[in-house]
Amino acid sequence: MKVRIDSGRCQGHGRCYDLAPGLFGDDDEGFGTVLGDGTVPPDEAEDARRAAVNCPERAIGLVEGD
Repeated sequence: MKVRIDSGRCQGHGRCYDLAPGLFGDDDEGFGTVLGDGTVPPDEAEDARRAAVNCPERAIGLVEGD
């Protein structure tokens, strides 16, 4: 699984990096960013899903598979 953020939708609420700090960070203006290439380790998959469903703007996308 991989995660991505639609920067056009992100409003900087910070729920992604609060819920999944191993997958998301923030930029200088507080908007969410994907750490690394977005690959989600198996033990962080639930965190990725939780971050996606808790994003108010639905800016987080999950891509299943390799």
